[in-house]
Amino acid sequence: MPFDFDTILDRRNTGSLKWEYPARALGKPDVIPMWVADMDFAAPPAVVEAVQKRAAHGAYGYAWIPDSFWDSVAHWMAARHGWPVRREWMILTPGVVPALSLCVTAFTRPGDKIVIQTPVYRPFTTAIENNGRRIARNPLLFDGETWRMDFEDLERKIDRWTRLLILCSPHNPVGRVWNAGELGRLGDICREKDILVVSDEIHQDLVFRDHRHIPFASLDEDLAERTITLVAPSKTFNIAGFLTAVAVASNPRLRRRLDAEAERAGLVLANVFGTVALEAAYNLGAEWLEALLQYLEDTIARTADFFRRRMPTIRFHEPEGTYLGLLDCRALEMTQKDLDAFFLEKARVHFDAGTIFGSELEGWERINLACPRARVDEVLERIARALA
Repeated sequence: MPFDFDTILDRRNTGSLKWEYPARALGKPDVIPMWVADMDFAAPPAVVEAVQKRAAHGAYGYAWIPDSFWDSVAHWMAARHGWPVRREWMILTPGVVPALSLCVTAFTRPGDKIVIQTPVYRPFTTAIENNGRRIARNPLLFDGETWRMDFEDLERKIDRWTRLLILCSPHNPVGRVWNAGELGRLGDICREKDILVVSDEIHQDLVFRDHRHIPFASLDEDLAERTITLVAPSKTFNIAGFLTAVAVASNPRLRRRLDAEAERAGLVLANVFGTVALEAAYNLGAEWLEALLQYLEDTIARTADFFRRRMPTIRFHEPEGTYLGLLDCRALEMTQKDLDAFFLEKARVHFDAGTIFGSELEGWERINLACPRARVDEVLERIARALA
């Protein structure tokens, strides 16, 4: 393998949220954090070199976004996902999470309903609630093996107050990579009910064998006209701290409204290092990504095997995409509070509690497997010892 994913990168005392939170906020400096979705791998060498070169210049004033920035996004989307994105369709945003709130305030009014498919990434909920809108929950269905959309429930939930649906694709935390049939059925409902779609596709590049990410807006031109797609290299290349993302909308009316909302909120300037990192990642990071995906697939397979052999009372659900797995701990018969305490206090590992994504994950935990295998092995052994 031409890239090193096995070396332990010590991220303590670097201002890392992932590592500082358990130590400082929870008072547990000896726990291993496997929660927030960033990786314990260094970014691709080409990205590190590009940022170092820019940093060496010494002047870090306001950034101008060059044409090459937009070209790199367009080329990546076409080459990687078969979606020809034009320059004029793109808007810079300071991350996908701020963009979610911008979309909520730009396209809905206080009191309007917005559909989310729970259990889902927590900022979907906060973007709605913090801006005075109402949540219409369309829970995913779990059949004991996999998760699927409940289209009948969705059609019932949409009423005259419903304006928007926020799609998570690939889905965090359940790890589904939605197929063309599922996305097409969802699109038909949104078209029939005149619903706008904000599609969070931040995990689009982290998809494993036998699965393929399909940009929702690429299904057909009519759906593209009612869709705002949010993309970023942050999860793919572990550069979330640069706070740089792109919103894509082929509909000029939607772009104007989103642009105006960003201007109103003062979110129009670029991160001087974020633009450099994005361009280097999309132009030079493909080979590194292929190596990463193979490493993650192997780690996920090893983790699944460990749970089957050593801890069958906990069911590990392998993701089709993302590096986030789910642990079904319901057989342990603990409350969520007791389960969280068990992992933190006894196993000395820190996960995301399932219930932060929705009540559907009561008795579950989300595990982040994007770290060297030696660290994953230590986490698994800690859990096994705690259960013994």
